[in-house]
Amino acid sequence: MSGHHLAQLNVGTLRHPLDDPRIHGFTSMLATLNAVADRAPGFVWRLVGDGSNDATAVQTTLGADVIVNMSVWESRESLWDYVYRSGHLDVLRRRAEWFVLPKTAFQVMWWIPAGHLPTVDEAVERLELLRAHGPSPRAFGFRDAYTAADAGLDVAPDRRLSC
Repeated sequence: MSGHHLAQLNVGTLRHPLDDPRIHGFTSMLATLNAVADRAPGFVWRLVGDGSNDATAVQTTLGADVIVNMSVWESRESLWDYVYRSGHLDVLRRRAEWFVLPKTAFQVMWWIPAGHLPTVDEAVERLELLRAHGPSPRAFGFRDAYTAADAGLDVAPDRRLSC
């Protein structure tokens, strides 16, 4: 097992309230999507709300109509496979039905030490960092090839970058 994992956050601004019938196509798929993620190779953890099996009720500083999805994976490849090579891809293709088209970055990834579970505040901070400064080893997307070593993980302690 490596000494690092990949954390990811993605956010979406809902077109309608979660209990609106026009969002039902999305909400009706959540349990299945989460079950697929939970069983996916390389899956480590995902954020869930209190007394829930999803994170739709988790509030952030991003707004009341914004829902979050945050998870931790063993590798970039395992996250990629879940996002683009599973039933999740069908939801991505339909996201415009339920979510406002984002004008800024809506997804961020960053490397964390294995065993660390990121907080929502930490994740939002990484998203804001990406939005303000573009990709870096501290906040990036799938198109960026930053490694855990770039982020200061898996290197000698005296060579670690401060986060």
